[in-house]
Amino acid sequence: MSDGIFIGLGAPERNGGIPQILNLRRANRHGLITGATGTGKTVTLQGIAESFSARGVPIFLADVKGDLSGIAMAGSPTAKNADKLIARAQEIGVDNYSYADNPAIFWDLYGQQGHPIRTTVSEMGPLLLSRLMGLNETQEGVLSIAFKYADDQGLLLLDLGDLQAMLAHCAENADTLSSRYGNVTKASVGAIQRQLLQLDSQGGGHFFGEPALDIHDFLKVDDQGRGYVNVLAADKLMQSPRLYATFLLWLLSELFETLPEVGDPDKPVLVFFFDEAHLLFDDAPKALTDKIEQVVRLIRSKGVGVYFVTQNPIDIPEEVAGQLGNRVQHALRAFTPRDQRAIKAAAETFRINPDLNVETAITELRVGEALVSLLQDDGSPSIVQRTLIAPPRSRLGPVDAKERAIIQSISPCADKYDTAVDRESAEEILAARGEAAVAAVQAAKAQVESEKAAAAQAKVEAKQREAELKEQARRDAAAAREAARPSSLDRAVQSATRSAASSVGRQVANELGRAVFGGSTRRSSGGLAGKLVRGILGSLFK
Repeated sequence: MSDGIFIGLGAPERNGGIPQILNLRRANRHGLITGATGTGKTVTLQGIAESFSARGVPIFLADVKGDLSGIAMAGSPTAKNADKLIARAQEIGVDNYSYADNPAIFWDLYGQQGHPIRTTVSEMGPLLLSRLMGLNETQEGVLSIAFKYADDQGLLLLDLGDLQAMLAHCAENADTLSSRYGNVTKASVGAIQRQLLQLDSQGGGHFFGEPALDIHDFLKVDDQGRGYVNVLAADKLMQSPRLYATFLLWLLSELFETLPEVGDPDKPVLVFFFDEAHLLFDDAPKALTDKIEQVVRLIRSKGVGVYFVTQNPIDIPEEVAGQLGNRVQHALRAFTPRDQRAIKAAAETFRINPDLNVETAITELRVGEALVSLLQDDGSPSIVQRTLIAPPRSRLGPVDAKERAIIQSISPCADKYDTAVDRESAEEILAARGEAAVAAVQAAKAQVESEKAAAAQAKVEAKQREAELKEQARRDAAAAREAARPSSLDRAVQSATRSAASSVGRQVANELGRAVFGGSTRRSSGGLAGKLVRGILGSLFK
């Protein structure tokens, strides 16, 4: 058992008590744990996970019901059903059974019960986002165009705000984008935006942003060489099953793209346990199912083992189920036709045991008992055995708030993810561009208004200048006339001169008249002639 994980012991009365060992070198060939509610599959999951951890293999598991967090604490002899666990350990020959804890890191997409897990919108990609939002093919095409355009423009899509801003920008420039990338309609963009708002209202916005998860933080071991058990709080996440399924698929895709090829290592690099695995496939389009199958099939060479945990084996598509080499089948109930089909399907997938009627056994298994078939050294599945499962050594039940806080405080990822970072990305850049465009329009408008005002002012000033010039001309003309007019003294002198000249002229004329025409004897003719002479002489002396 040193090079493998002890799953349990075959019932002695049926097969001689053959130990069922999960070969570590074949653990990356994936596995399946199924069984009806209450048959013990969660306890089986916990026991296998802590065994991996003890051998230095990091674990990721989704804690759907909240009770798997107890894997971080040692069990207790005073716990409920402790006597049954001890009795089972004795029955299968585990003489050194004791309680033990496991190094654990708690994670939570909402950041309430563990470190928040974030990724960027760009890393999620349009395919998974379309699945997450339930988009049709047309809307998915528009979303892909938005991603492509953002990439071409060097715009980072980090959170939902960035994607909303990008979609709004695409709607505003739909005609331009349609001619270059394909048809983009405002109706399709609006439908995507409404789905984004719904996703955000369900808490999906917590999942997108920075700091983004470094996948290598899932691969840590403690100072004792034990692999950390990464426990995802999924009880609240289960209320958004589409987000849960998309997150798990994204996580697998990230591991596949990030981890190097290692072939078949001596033990897995990481082991995933996906509880309620049917959510990963419910209503999944063919393209998404193909993606899951591809990742599951190829991630083995990265040293990652994937173990699906679900109630019914037919919940897993055949293409994926065919990749699952290690199987643990707990009891199923044949209450419905679907249950009967599941029992028949489960029985047909096992390597036949001539001493065991598998279909009958599946309905008869008690709690903590399962049908087990594991890959052997040569890669072939072992004959199915009815097996009593080994009990876990950690607590069967959740940790309380105080215990969780203590574990969080000593986490190797403490303070790395707890504070969100909002750096410049598409939303800020597009907002800045919009503000710059508005400012440019306002500046151009202000320039036009300024030019209009300047032209109006120039016109007013021109009119004022023209009026001033006219007024100045009038004044100059008036001044010229005034300057040309004799002064009062000049007029007085001229008047006096004229008066004197007139007086002298008359006197001269009189004297000349008398001399020419004589005295009073010819007064009538002399008078007229005198007047004439006086007038002429008067004019000369003016």
